[in-house]
Amino acid sequence: MPKQISATRRSSVLGLLTAASLALTLSGCASYDVTTPADARADAAPSDAKAQDAKAGAGDGAVDCGKAKCVALTFDAGPSENTNRLLDILKENKAHATFFMLGKNHIAERPAEVKRIDAEGHELANHTWSHKILTEIKPDEAKRELSRVQEDVRKITGKTPTLMRPPQGRTDEEVSKISKDLGLAQVLWSVTAKDYQTTDSDLITKRVLDQTKRDGIILLHDIYKGTVPAVPGILKELKKRGYTVVTVSQLLSPAKPEPGMVYRP
Repeated sequence: MPKQISATRRSSVLGLLTAASLALTLSGCASYDVTTPADARADAAPSDAKAQDAKAGAGDGAVDCGKAKCVALTFDAGPSENTNRLLDILKENKAHATFFMLGKNHIAERPAEVKRIDAEGHELANHTWSHKILTEIKPDEAKRELSRVQEDVRKITGKTPTLMRPPQGRTDEEVSKISKDLGLAQVLWSVTAKDYQTTDSDLITKRVLDQTKRDGIILLHDIYKGTVPAVPGILKELKKRGYTVVTVSQLLSPAKPEPGMVYRP
């Protein structure tokens, strides 16, 4: 029997069918678990919350997104020739992001950038090896698409990603099962600049700012020419509007990413 959604806060798969990028093919009563960052925090075990409180008291810069007006910043499909400049900008603005990285022609060709992403406190995450649509390939191939990135990131940094973003946001029950087996939570988004359609940095900035709300997840790509030049303006205006820019895991904290779960604002 397919796994049914296990909490009242978790919306059905049909609730995801609001964007073309999430054009899922449903079969029978198949479903998978999905929740929002805010609901994940609310559902966190009391022990997790106490641990987070203790961590925050240690003066290490921990953020309580239950109190702060947080938004997660994410970048897909890198690292690329633009990544070092992006990392410079993030450092200058004391901001951290989650990098959903591709393997072929990216991680495999730019291990130095992967190391730098990790060394500077950003979050390493998985965007498959070659950007194949996971719902359109056989389960064994989908597993290889994810596991190859896991292995390469571990070899380079000694760390294994706990988050993945399915290409085009397309997931289903089988992909969720594979993700769970590999220890990966799935992360979708609420803000997209469609930076693959334009090199206009001002337009990219406007699209992000127009869509951003508390507990949102911003999707950008550091592989496109207009994106990285837009980041300083995005960060400046988000700060002006009272947002704290965080990684996905910081947005979920004190909850821990649950393997197989789909997180979407």
